[in-house]
This record gives sequence, C-alpha cells and structure tokens, in this order.
Amino acid sequence: MTRRQILAGTAVVTMVVVVVAVSALPGCTSDSSPESTTSSRSSGSAGHEPPPNPYLAADKYAVTHLDSGQSDSFPDPVPRGTFHIDPGQMPRVPSGPVNIITMAATSENHRWISSSAGVRYVDVADGGFRLLAARDTPGVPVISPPALDAVLDQNFTDVGQIEAAIHDDWGGATWQRLFNGTYGLVDKDNHVYYVTQNSQIIEFGLKNDNRPEDGIEIIEQFDFTPFLGAATTSLGIPESIVGVNLTYDGHLAVLSSRALAVIDRDLEGTPQQIRFGADETVSNSMAIDEHGGIYAASDKVMRKVVWNGSRLSTDEADGAWSAAYDFGRQPPAVKIGIGTGSTPTLMGFGAGSDELVVITDGADHMKLVAFWRNKIPDGFQQRPNTRSNRIADQIPVTAGLPDPLPEFVQSEQSVVVHGYGAFVVQNIGSGGTPDRLVDVLANGPVSEPPHGMQRFEWDPTSHRWTSAWARGDIVSTSMVPAVSSKSGIVLVNGYSEADGWEVTGLDWKTGETVHRTIFGHSNLGNGAYAIIEAFPNGDLLFNSIGGPFRATIASG
Repeated sequence: MTRRQILAGTAVVTMVVVVVAVSALPGCTSDSSPESTTSSRSSGSAGHEPPPNPYLAADKYAVTHLDSGQSDSFPDPVPRGTFHIDPGQMPRVPSGPVNIITMAATSENHRWISSSAGVRYVDVADGGFRLLAARDTPGVPVISPPALDAVLDQNFTDVGQIEAAIHDDWGGATWQRLFNGTYGLVDKDNHVYYVTQNSQIIEFGLKNDNRPEDGIEIIEQFDFTPFLGAATTSLGIPESIVGVNLTYDGHLAVLSSRALAVIDRDLEGTPQQIRFGADETVSNSMAIDEHGGIYAASDKVMRKVVWNGSRLSTDEADGAWSAAYDFGRQPPAVKIGIGTGSTPTLMGFGAGSDELVVITDGADHMKLVAFWRNKIPDGFQQRPNTRSNRIADQIPVTAGLPDPLPEFVQSEQSVVVHGYGAFVVQNIGSGGTPDRLVDVLANGPVSEPPHGMQRFEWDPTSHRWTSAWARGDIVSTSMVPAVSSKSGIVLVNGYSEADGWEVTGLDWKTGETVHRTIFGHSNLGNGAYAIIEAFPNGDLLFNSIGGPFRATIASG
C-alpha cells in the first residue's frame, strides 16, 4: 500500500527548515578573490526567462534543465578567478554513476539528489552539504559507495581497464543504467517524480516533513509499460520513458521514445496519450510553456502538442504543429541517436518577442535551429535549405574548429538560452564505445576529449541567427553546460592532460575565460551527463560521477 492510499487524501504538511551549522572545509585554495556573492533568487530580467511554474517546488532547479522552458540558466552568482579544489575533501554524497541534477526542495536549505541509484535528501544550509535521508531505486541493483569509489579511484589508461572495473565492481552495469532518474522533478508538495530504466514512475516524499532524518518513502508508483509500444526503437532498446515535466495547471507530462502522455499528478487514472511515427525515436525530454504548449523532438521531427486542461491536441486549430528537421548518422561517442541531442529550449517571452523553440539538429555537422513556437509571422518566407517554413532560421555550428572540420560536429547537450543568446557545445571526440557508460569514463583520461563551443545571438529585427563568438580550444566532455544569468558566465566541464578535470567559465558576452575551478586528475571531477549548478553564495554544486559535492570556492 502506498502512502497516498494510507493518507486517503489528507493534506501534506509543509516542511519546516532545518538549519545545521557547518564549519569551513579543507581542500579549497584560490588564485584570486571571488566577486560579490550576494544571493539573487529572481528568475532573471522580464521577458528573458520562462514564467515560473506554480506547481514546481521552486522557480529554478526543480526540474531537469532547471525550469519548465529547459533554459539551463540559473540566477546564482559564479565568482571570477581560478580556484583549486580537491574533490576528495569536499562534502559529497556518494551516489551514481550518473547524478543528473540536485533539485530544489520547497525549503531553500534543502535539496533532492536525483541519481541513477535513487533519491537522496540533503541539508545545504550554512555552506554545508549533509545527507539526511536516502532511498534507493527499487528493483535495480545499486552500486555501493565503496564499489563506486573502487572504480573511480583508479587511474584509467585504456578502455579495457574501464570495462573490467565496471564488470568487477559495478556488477557489469551497462549504459541503460543511465536512464534511471535522468529526467525528474520536484513539485510544490516537495514530492519527487522519478523515472526508472524499466519505465516505472515513482513519487517519493519524506516520511515526516518536519523531520527529514526519518527517511524517504514511496508515495505512489505507476507502471507505465502497458502504455509503451512493443517494437524496438532505433537505439536497439525497447520503448521507454525519456522525460517528465509539469504543465502549468499541475498535470504530469510523460514523454516516451515514441509517445507523449499526460496523467494526473497523483498518478491515478489512465494517461491520455498520442503516439508519434513508427520510424521515429525520442531520446530527450520536453519543454512546456504557460499556455499548455508541449515541445518534443524525435530524431526526425520537432513537435508542439497542446494540452488544453482536459485533452492533448495535435490540431493546428489548437496551435499544435510538427516540422521536419535535418538528421544524420550515429556518432561514435557520447551522443545518442541520429537526430537532435537536445531537449528543446524555449526562447523569447513577453509581448512583441520572437517566440521560439530551439534545438541543434542531427546533421553530421550540426546546425542551431530555431522554430516559431506560435504563429508564423505574416509574410515570412521559408528559409533556403530548410525543411519547413516553421523553421525561423538555422545556422551551421563550427564550434570554433578549423577547416577542414572533423567528421562530426555534434552535441548531446541542450542549447543553453539566456535572453536571445544561445550556447552550444561540441561533444564528439576521437574515441567512442557502444557502451556510453564506458565512453563517459574514458572521454578525456583515455580518449582525446572533444573541443569546441559557440555562442549565438538571435536578432528579433531580422529574425536571424548570428555568431557572437566561438572557442575551439575549450573542452566539454559530456556534462550539460549552464549559465549564471547574474554573473554572465557560462560553465562547461572538461579535461586536459596538464590540469585534469575542471569547470571552465566563459564570459557570456565575449567568450573570454573568466573562471576555472580545477579538480585535478580525480575522476570525481567528471560530471558524466549531469548539469552544472551553483549556490546563492557562489559555491558550485558539482554533480559528479561519484556523487554530488559542494565545491567551496566561495565559502571554503
């Protein structure tokens, strides 16, 4: 019996703040002083950010890619300068091997960790990062902290060593394990919606909202497998859930490899569902706007489906649309599938704005593509070499790499959006194995890491993209980049033989390197498909392959 059945509809009590003082921590040195770390919890300038979703736990960090519009933009400051951090000395919650995001709770002094191992609840007050409660993913073997570190403490020299370590210490975990908890959210009741690799939707909550140490329980569980197709997808695996998000009226949107569904947030009843083409595969999540628009991209088609509060619609009369875009081949490393590697990101808000949804396409040499997300402007003519007049503009991504370009210039990361600016990274290096878990460990220490990234600007007058700057010398392996809107710094996670793993921060306007947090050669500096976050005081929240930790660059 689930907790919801036990409670029989009784109200959930709002949790109280638990504040624990944590002393200064060792392991952090700085080569320069950080800028002011005054907290800012605003969502950004008017018209630049998606409107806050009242059903999420917070304006930011309560859903993968940080908000309903999937902007990968956060309001907390990031200091400028160079900082040296020993990850082994930082307050860490061991978990993984993928810890996609540490999500907001309804209390600013607490966070939910969403990991391939399950969920954890942590106290982040006063510069700390202390585990309060944990609940493992049911039905999935969990890698213990000693086994996790037994692999990550090794100095990797070849792919065979990594494969043997995973076999011996991680029970032969495969890349399908990466799907556990990849896309999740926290709602206004402080409940976590978590998706397993077996397409179970689990709603977690605290046993006692006033005392988190009492543990985490399952509120409700929903088996989504009866609503999935039987055919194997183009990825060679069965259809599965790839994303969840909340509509602005509080319903749970569930995106699978070939369908979109909406279900009540209490996980009761039968989902409403529409299915996509049998030759399509979706591998990333969705963006949602405040008017019920749900934006999802398969490996061939970008779609807007409309939720009107009672049903899903694909009718143009309701504002829905679909548009083909360019796709290509499966790259050898990091990226999954032949189409976009991006979760769609919304751009342009408010009266008079160009209202867009943006992705990178699947061409071997990718393009940044903007679609009109609502009405196509009167008189707009289809752009040359585009597949649809729904495409507002597209522009090749060179990522600052010299001619001739490598075989692939591609990305598995969403487009970072702040205002009319868009930032993309190039994720394809020289190596690559079919098992993306092996791949993400080898990328950098064993295989030559990928180089290149580029920032673009949308011109709402000409309705076109222009390139603002590019950096072909900077590395981004597999971590989702993010931008501090307060500091104007976009962050990536990369590796070099000289310095090992690091977070590199580039000035949003100029592309100049203005921040480095150097972790050294510890594998805990590998962000492995997760997103980069920050705290209000300027510390980094680094979602490491070995578990999230607080990089105390400001408080240490």
